[in-house]
Amino acid sequence: MIGTAQAGVAISVTGLGCKVPDRVVTNDELKQYVDTSDEWIRERTGIRERRMASRDEALSDLALPASRDALAQAGVNGKDVDLLIVATVTPDMAFPSTAAILADRLGAVDAAAYDLAAGCTGFVYALAQAYGMLAVGLAKRALVVGGDILSRILDWDDRSTLVLFGDGAGAVVLEAVPEQGFLGFELGADGAGGANLWLPGSGSRIFDDPDRLVKMNGPEVFKFATRILVHSAEEIMERCGITIDDVDVYVPHQANRRIIDHATKKLGVPSEKVVVNVDRYGNTSSGSIPLALADAALDGRLQPGKLVLMTGMGAGLTWGSALIRWTAPV
Repeated sequence: MIGTAQAGVAISVTGLGCKVPDRVVTNDELKQYVDTSDEWIRERTGIRERRMASRDEALSDLALPASRDALAQAGVNGKDVDLLIVATVTPDMAFPSTAAILADRLGAVDAAAYDLAAGCTGFVYALAQAYGMLAVGLAKRALVVGGDILSRILDWDDRSTLVLFGDGAGAVVLEAVPEQGFLGFELGADGAGGANLWLPGSGSRIFDDPDRLVKMNGPEVFKFATRILVHSAEEIMERCGITIDDVDVYVPHQANRRIIDHATKKLGVPSEKVVVNVDRYGNTSSGSIPLALADAALDGRLQPGKLVLMTGMGAGLTWGSALIRWTAPV
C-alpha cells in the first residue's frame, strides 16, 4: 500500500513526548543470564544498554507521561483528542485495550480508542491510520502512541533475543496545520515470513505447551530488514517525487546498528542525517521511531521545515515508511 497526502489537506505532528523506564540494564548485567559479553553484543548489534520496566510498570504507565508531554507541546488537553491509537504488541492486557485505559486516564472522553499490532512497524501503521481519519474528516485531533514492554515476553535463556530488546514508549499529536506536514506513506506485510519472528501461544491458535516467549530466526530477519528498509524508503521517495538528497533527517527503526548502517550506505544518507539511539535503548519495537524522533528534537535536528523520513520493519513480517515536513515546535 502506497500513497501521497491528500491535496488541500495538511496534517502534521504538533506535539511529541516519550518515556522510558528508569532501570538501565547494561550488557555486562546480561552475562548472569546467558553466555555473552559486552564486546560480543556491541560488535553484533551496537547496543551497550537498554531500559527495562519494573515489575509494577505496564505499557500504559509509560504511555501516560509520554502522551501528557505530547499534548502539552501541542498546547491541547486530553479532552481535545477524538482518536487515540496505541501501537503495541505488549498491551496491558488483551482487553480492555491500552488505548481505552489511556483515554480514560487522559480525560479523552470523546475519543475512539483502540490498539494496533504490527510489530516494530506499528507506529508507522498507526500514523498512517490517524492521518487517513483526519484527512477525511472522521477525526479532528489524534494521539498516536508507539510503545512496548518486550522484557515481559523475552526468553531470558535465549541470547539471540535477550540482548536485542528494551522497553519504552513515545507519543505524538496529529492535527490539521496551515502548511503541509505528511507527504505520503508506504506500508506492507509478508505473512509468509511470520514464523521468522513470532510469539506462539499468545492468541487463539492452540499450541502444545507454548512458553509464550519471543522466537526469532535471526539470520532471516536480518536479511529481511536490510532489504526492506532500503526498498520501502526508496518506494515512498519515488512516489512523492523526492530524492535522498532532499531528506534532512532519516529515522530508521532501531533494531540493530549493522542493519541501520547497511540501509544508510545503500540509500546514500550522510551519517549526520541519521538518528541512532539503539546503543542506549536497544530495540523498543513500536517505541523505536518516536523515541528516535525525541532524540532528534533534543539535539536540534528536528526543526520546523525539515523533511523527515521514517522507516520501520518488524514482526508480521511488516514494514512501513512515512515522509513528513516537520512542523512541530522544538
